[in-house]
Amino acid sequence: MQRYIKLTMNCKKPEKKTNVDDFNLHIAQKAKRFHESFDQYNETPLVQLDNLAAAMGIKKIFVKDESFRFNLNAFKVLGGSFAIGSLLAKRLGMDIDDLPYNTMISDEIKEQLGDITFITATDGNHGKGIAWTAQKLKQKAVVYMPKDSVQYRLDQISAMGAEVNQTDCHFDDTVRIAFEESKKNGWLMTQDTAFEDYQDFPKWCMQGYTTMALETWKQLEEIHEKPSHIIIQAGAGSLSGGLLGFFSSVYGNEKPFSIIVEASKADCIRRTAEDPGDGLHFITGDISTIMAGLSVGEPSAVGWKILRSWADAFTACDDCISAKGIRVLANPIKDDTRIIAGESGSPGVGSLVEILSNPDFSHIREQLHLDENSKVLCFNTEGDTDPESYRSIVWDGKYPSC
Repeated sequence: MQRYIKLTMNCKKPEKKTNVDDFNLHIAQKAKRFHESFDQYNETPLVQLDNLAAAMGIKKIFVKDESFRFNLNAFKVLGGSFAIGSLLAKRLGMDIDDLPYNTMISDEIKEQLGDITFITATDGNHGKGIAWTAQKLKQKAVVYMPKDSVQYRLDQISAMGAEVNQTDCHFDDTVRIAFEESKKNGWLMTQDTAFEDYQDFPKWCMQGYTTMALETWKQLEEIHEKPSHIIIQAGAGSLSGGLLGFFSSVYGNEKPFSIIVEASKADCIRRTAEDPGDGLHFITGDISTIMAGLSVGEPSAVGWKILRSWADAFTACDDCISAKGIRVLANPIKDDTRIIAGESGSPGVGSLVEILSNPDFSHIREQLHLDENSKVLCFNTEGDTDPESYRSIVWDGKYPSC
């Protein structure tokens, strides 16, 4: 079976680019201060894989490892928690800077807010972040999960006190079900995907993700490094939009070459970039992939605005490329640091290694300007959020080379 990586260069950049002030340094500092107010906050590591870079014929590979985030094994809690904080601050007529965690759980604030039920749809990580935040605030969470969700992820969310319901449809339809339930019951919808009439909460989620970007930027400055390339995963485009918005703001005209990577069955962002029209490209039918966090068929309207203006290239890869990334990170060369990456955390590194090492992709390597001087920043967005699947990939070679 032939390896699959498809590339679409961004030919849709508008003459007047989308403003990134919503994701600038000031906003990222606000998000980081909010996250620092939780006792569980610790900066996640930026790992240098120098031996892997040398083996691949480039200068540097950096990986921001979000498997350590808040002891939740994934980055998503950054968006959900900050967005909930921003939502409550708006309800109270306050600034998020005046609503750190200890203030949010005070008797005075709880009396003003009353009992709240947060509802969301998730493949796992976002719902876990919402359930964790609701538990910390002594509020209720209701979480809907699509039909192909892993039982382990469902159990993890349920263990945090959330009510969990599994649907008989894919993610995008599960989101619609959650929206209907929120309207019917008067619950607060906490989705990270933006639609025409639902923009604020997804934008706040994207702003929450800038904590990760700010940490990374500072960690790179401390070692006097600047990446030439940034590779970011995309499902609906909220993470990639938030991170790219931040890096475009702080680096300006010297922004690194940015590559968005998706699962081949769910590459709604790449197909939107490829589509000659101006609308969003929705994918229907079977979008199942081991990259559950990227199994999204409908782009986020807010995320796409940023990506359209600031991304340089869009790629899509098969499951075996993600599996290869997991194995590469789990089996470091010489004294490189071992990284435990889940299926949605590994496609950036997996795609990079495949593009650099496979002669069939030399044309992609050239189009992406990858050479001996390249310094590439990737993001491991989750650890082994499905431990059984992780072991089968690393131990038993599940999803072998395509």
